[in-house]
Amino acid sequence: MIFVLGIGGTFQYGYYMSVMNSPSPFIKQFINDTWIRRYGTSIPDASLTLIWSMVVSVFSIGGLIGSTASGHLTGKFGKKKCQLCITVLPLVSALLMGLSITVGHFEMLVAARFLCGFYSGLGINIHAQYVGETAPRKFRGFINTTGPMFVTLGKFCGQIVGLREIFGTEFLWPQVLLISGIISIVQLVALPFFPESPPYLLLVQGDKEGCQKALKQLWGDRDHQPVIDEMIKEQNTQMKGKSMGVLELLRDHSNRNQLLTMIGLILSLQLSGANAIYFYAYDVFREAGFPEDRIAYVSVGVGLFEFISTMICSLLIDRFGRKVLMLGGYSLMALTLGLLTVTLSMQKAFYWMPYCSVGLTFTFIFLYGAGPAGASIATCVEIFAQAPRVPAFVISGIFSWGGLYILGMIFPYIVETLQHFCFLLFLMVIVTSGTLIYFIIPETKGKSITEISQEFNKLTCRRKKMEAKPAAPEGVLCSRL
Repeated sequence: MIFVLGIGGTFQYGYYMSVMNSPSPFIKQFINDTWIRRYGTSIPDASLTLIWSMVVSVFSIGGLIGSTASGHLTGKFGKKKCQLCITVLPLVSALLMGLSITVGHFEMLVAARFLCGFYSGLGINIHAQYVGETAPRKFRGFINTTGPMFVTLGKFCGQIVGLREIFGTEFLWPQVLLISGIISIVQLVALPFFPESPPYLLLVQGDKEGCQKALKQLWGDRDHQPVIDEMIKEQNTQMKGKSMGVLELLRDHSNRNQLLTMIGLILSLQLSGANAIYFYAYDVFREAGFPEDRIAYVSVGVGLFEFISTMICSLLIDRFGRKVLMLGGYSLMALTLGLLTVTLSMQKAFYWMPYCSVGLTFTFIFLYGAGPAGASIATCVEIFAQAPRVPAFVISGIFSWGGLYILGMIFPYIVETLQHFCFLLFLMVIVTSGTLIYFIIPETKGKSITEISQEFNKLTCRRKKMEAKPAAPEGVLCSRL
């Protein structure tokens, strides 16, 4: 079940993120050729840049809309039905891109990318909630980290498919989405054999018998009554299982700390410097002496390295806990960024300095995948009960996709202005994030939703006590008279 959900969920997001990088020159040439056929002249550079920016950025817009729609759809129809219904979108997007050259319309590329983003926005939220609600507490950390694991696997596969030996050629690039279409067919065939989320069946639909049947199918034929009793206890404390909207969650003080924690973790991941590392990787590898026609293969190695690191995270998270991995990862990432800033500043000083930069690049990617990337997502899934989880992921998606779009717009200007010193900005973000994680976020390893909520309530009580603490009385100075 984890594999079926993974290849149809976060895998597709990672694949869509990386598969368009290598064939981008051929796509721009196709846009120019289409323009010549229509207007008899080459496309102006400004228009080409605008259209290419639309092809790239419409993915984030589709993701934002899909993530926003996921709350209503999953709350009304459940995770399984939603995932089944949206599997048609990769097929449609693959068809649009495949036919774009045949009919000579680059607008079909924009539509295909929008559908890819819309599917990814829905798929990420559904995948995270589905696996989080079906995972046994003992293996909850491992199962929740499969989301980031399949993202990195999708990136890796997208990089391979985009190589010129496969689909990264002038004539084959329209078929790059064919793989995602085939994968969606696999999920469409396999997913009906798996049950709906047990908490959704019990707390939303009130189907206790269906919940028991789903638990037996997922966890084996044994006594699951304690798990059901815990769900009912959660139901009695969380709005009796009724669906909660985004506005209701924003007004709900009992989940305020959890919501702020989720937003903080998502923003920390986006501003941790991983995108900057990938942006600078080409220059780092070139300075180290790698031929330019071989750098694409080195980038594939980086993708494989990131995938391996997320696998290691999934093996460590239930042993060491989420907080330890986040704190350790961010601490070592801050040190790595500091050293990388130094080595990039001294690239010409010593012949061996570029190799240090390459090593630090791989080190940062490993630390990011083995620590915060997986542990942060697992924490976000675990800190919410059934009722607020759906709108919480809608809000998380808005910040994630909106931040991705904004960062993509302003990041080139940051790099142009600060060059490699932009890593110092990300270093400060990492240090701030690590400090907040240490003092604010509780450990969720092996704890129920009720226990985690109590930990956040203690934080609220401590803050209220500090605010209500009376000020020290002012001293009165007087003489003996």
